[in-house]
Amino acid sequence: MSAVVEVRDAHVVHRARSGGLLRRDRVYALTGADLTVAAGETVGVVGESGCGKSTLARVLVGVQRPVSGSVAFQGRDLWTMPPAERRATVGAGVGMVFQDPSTALNRRLTVRRILRDPLDVHDRGTRAEREDRVRELMALVGLPRALSDALPGQLSGGQRQRVAIARALALDPALVVADEPTSALDVSVRAQVLNLLLDLRERLGLALVFVSHDIQTVRRMSDRVITMYLGRIVEETPADRVTGAARHPYTRALFSATPGLLDPIDPIPLTGPVPSATRPPSGCPFRTRCRRADGVCAEVMPDFSAASRPGHRYRCHHPVEEEDSTRDPADLADPARQEP
Repeated sequence: MSAVVEVRDAHVVHRARSGGLLRRDRVYALTGADLTVAAGETVGVVGESGCGKSTLARVLVGVQRPVSGSVAFQGRDLWTMPPAERRATVGAGVGMVFQDPSTALNRRLTVRRILRDPLDVHDRGTRAEREDRVRELMALVGLPRALSDALPGQLSGGQRQRVAIARALALDPALVVADEPTSALDVSVRAQVLNLLLDLRERLGLALVFVSHDIQTVRRMSDRVITMYLGRIVEETPADRVTGAARHPYTRALFSATPGLLDPIDPIPLTGPVPSATRPPSGCPFRTRCRRADGVCAEVMPDFSAASRPGHRYRCHHPVEEEDSTRDPADLADPARQEP
């Protein structure tokens, strides 16, 4: 499959409000990120708050420029394009679904105007063709035509998110990035929106990047799962292997912390505080919370290693063995207990 977007060695650094008068601290929001998303593929991104998930999403859609590295969309580097060309390329080729639809939609515009706006900006078709496209989009996401003249404040949370999804699809993008698209919705509505995204992916052949704290939802939605920690991608796993065959201790700990009634797993403990992104630890950033860490972890950030299955890679000096069960959290947390 051809690549829709490729990120290579991307670094994003922000200036913090803390620090001295002449020299402010720097926040290392993204460090050395490499990611390729193919046409028709869904990539899930998981990790704790502040791990860089949303920063990676902004880099993918061309909103955040890396301080170094490259972002190529359909084979062309976004940040070597003239600004007008970049805006046109990203605007037409990438759709974004935000976390809270109540703030992502203009409260003064009707549903019809919201959906027609991208078509007007990019001058797609005649006026009649744009109106036809609006009706088509509403039908695509399951919105009744009677809501076309409604304002966002007159819609339910689920209906507003459907409008946001329809707007993201207005220009037939090659890539859709959904950043926590269900976290602001009621539990009863989340399944409807997730099923809608899955159905649209199959029908339209979209490349989808799905960012979420709900790691079990990410596992079910995705073909691949990316695990991030303190601005770094630490593991890339086929979705059907992420629960029981992930190699990085942090990935195992994340998925063990998800409650399950039919198939419960004891949580794997993480020791120590979460490090600051302004002063990340030397070597492996996870070492301050990992009971497997030793001296080499403090000195060197491990390179990616390949697991037995293609498409599975991880960065860890002391990875979990593939045959080790997540059901024995003590053994996974402390390698010394595995010794006879």
